[in-house]
Amino acid sequence: MSRRGENIRKRKDGRWEGRYYEFEGKSGKNKVHSVYAKSYGEVKEKLIAAKASAECRRKDFIREKSSHLEEKCDLDELSDTEVSFHVVAEEWLIQIEQTKKYATYIKYHFIYKKYIQEKLKECSLSKLEEGIFAEIFQSNEKEILSDSLKKSISCVINQIFAYAASHYQMKLLQYSYQKPKTEKKLVEVLNQMEQTKLLQYLYKEMDIYKAGIVLCLSTGLRLGEICALKWEDIDRKGKVLYVNTTVQRIGVEGYDTKTILLEGKPKSIFSKREIPLSDEMINLLFSYGNCTTKYVMNEDKPMEPRTYQNKFQKYLQMAGIKKKNFHILRHTFATNCINSGMDMKSISEILGHSDIKTTLNCYMHPTIEMKRQQMNSLSVIYGQYVGQTD
Repeated sequence: MSRRGENIRKRKDGRWEGRYYEFEGKSGKNKVHSVYAKSYGEVKEKLIAAKASAECRRKDFIREKSSHLEEKCDLDELSDTEVSFHVVAEEWLIQIEQTKKYATYIKYHFIYKKYIQEKLKECSLSKLEEGIFAEIFQSNEKEILSDSLKKSISCVINQIFAYAASHYQMKLLQYSYQKPKTEKKLVEVLNQMEQTKLLQYLYKEMDIYKAGIVLCLSTGLRLGEICALKWEDIDRKGKVLYVNTTVQRIGVEGYDTKTILLEGKPKSIFSKREIPLSDEMINLLFSYGNCTTKYVMNEDKPMEPRTYQNKFQKYLQMAGIKKKNFHILRHTFATNCINSGMDMKSISEILGHSDIKTTLNCYMHPTIEMKRQQMNSLSVIYGQYVGQTD
């Protein structure tokens, strides 16, 4: 029987086999390799050692290739007509892998390989035309490209151009995908009735998973952040929660599954933040959670985001609320903060936004309840006017 997630299995001949992938520079692909032993424990040790050696060789290859790139001929003598888009893109991807978060590298690598490489790899930078870009952004029968994806493709193309400009002394080219103008959608939030129904259901038979939903509604945590939350990130005495990690499912080549669950740093440097917790929230978490485990939501490993999203959908259904995205908890928290009069700078920092403008643009949309409150305030003023006598 194979050991789930470890690529270790017992063969029919009685031996244990551990499989791992190693990047081969010549082919540019990951190849499967195996180690064998008489016991599970022995093969696991061999597998760990083999993976470590493979990783060292991969890093050596990257350093060697980077060194080779730096030793190229004098840049002043290099004409842009001699440089293909594909060569520059591959060099740029190596730089991204070395300098950016792994999840960022995987995203850029996927976008380039799937949407850009085939259409631009034979083009030299000096011969790129507007018509070529138009082909990249065209949807086809297999896939309709969303505006968000088109924006990401444009971002990758421009970063490759920027790399070419800085490393090949070429004129900086830029291409901007022009998103069709559409009416801006207001942020969706749970109204007061929905919040009441949800909280009443959650508190009826409370457990740590329901407490996590209350936590998100009370702090604005993202789905990946709550799934990766550790007990060590919560200062019970100081009543502070520290957002240090997040978890997401990303596509990676060389694995049995198309995607893997990756734990890493939060969305941005501003997302790594501290959030004060109320006495009630502290009591709720430590009353229903097992603080002897590593993770708050899932004991010794991060919670699968899709699993927690499904739990949230079930809670909504049981509370008699229509299906909503998990992110609505974050939107609702921010809107509640604004409606309660919290200053915008504090809201922005608690949410982990890089700029207060982001908070204003996303959430400065008064709810019907807030508008009604303001209108009632006017009625009071007008009532005072009417009551005045000469």
